[in-house]
Amino acid sequence: MTVITGYLSAAEQAVALVAHPDVAAAWQQPSALPEMTVGALAGHLAYQILSVSALLAAPESAEPPIPLLDHYERAAWIGAPLDSEANAGIRAHAEQHGTEGPAPLVVRARAALAEQHGELAKRTGAEVLFLPQTGWALRLEDFLATRLVELVVHQDDLAASLGWATPEFADDAYDPVLALLSRLATRRHGQGAMLRALTRAERAPGAINVF
Repeated sequence: MTVITGYLSAAEQAVALVAHPDVAAAWQQPSALPEMTVGALAGHLAYQILSVSALLAAPESAEPPIPLLDHYERAAWIGAPLDSEANAGIRAHAEQHGTEGPAPLVVRARAALAEQHGELAKRTGAEVLFLPQTGWALRLEDFLATRLVELVVHQDDLAASLGWATPEFADDAYDPVLALLSRLATRRHGQGAMLRALTRAERAPGAINVF
């Protein structure tokens, strides 16, 4: 089991979800996320796949990678208000991808994913990639872990927007997300909070959310 295989599994599932006729029918309706339409959310979901293609096409970075947890520590959008510049930019970018409509978006995402299957088969995951949108570098495996989180979390958001249950994911897709979110929650709330939330309802904290 690798993050690469988990990413490909979650990406395939995401494309199938965006391609569902019910998503297209609700394209202009509000999503489960504030100030985002279903189409914008679908665009944001598909972008997670397209962003991988952009990085795979770039040369390997000479800049040393930062640790995965530090990537989230530096992220401007985490904990920022809904109307912050970072979050407003994310929504605007999502809307931009959503404006092309469901059919063209699905075509682009499917084509990108088909190429990635071949390209990722050549990679070990240790390659270092520079992220222009952040200004720092990550190992490929760590970058794909960030895409996995986005793909899994936003598939739940999109399903919720349609009144559906949370999708079920394969272990190779779900397990890395659970591990990463658990580490991030522990960093934010402490080991005791995580331990009690998972084992002692009578002493559990009110929340152990990551974002």
